[in-house]
Amino acid sequence: MSVIMNQVSLGAGASSANLIAGSAFEFARTQELVSIGVAATVTGTFIGITVGADLVLEDTPPAVIAAATNGGYPVIPDEMYYNDVAQPGDRIVIRARNPTAGAIILSWVVQISPIK
Repeated sequence: MSVIMNQVSLGAGASSANLIAGSAFEFARTQELVSIGVAATVTGTFIGITVGADLVLEDTPPAVIAAATNGGYPVIPDEMYYNDVAQPGDRIVIRARNPTAGAIILSWVVQISPIK
């Protein structure tokens, strides 16, 4: 199983076209089960998720997890809310936007398991 796990501080009024851009696992190599958990430290942000042509989540607030709880990361498997099957070459995209007046920390975990 491959894992992408990271955090970013998304500035006031900022957005990210793909939080996992540049990851070695951004593009599926084989048919894969993709499980994603995304959390913010406070309310106010919105996320969207696509896997290849599949729209998994459209502009929705992520779960809110205090930074003091589990480092702010989603808990596996309890908070891995978004799942899809990726085909070879599919791009995994997690978009984020912060329309608030302050920076917000976003944390995410992406688990990728080949389907055999």
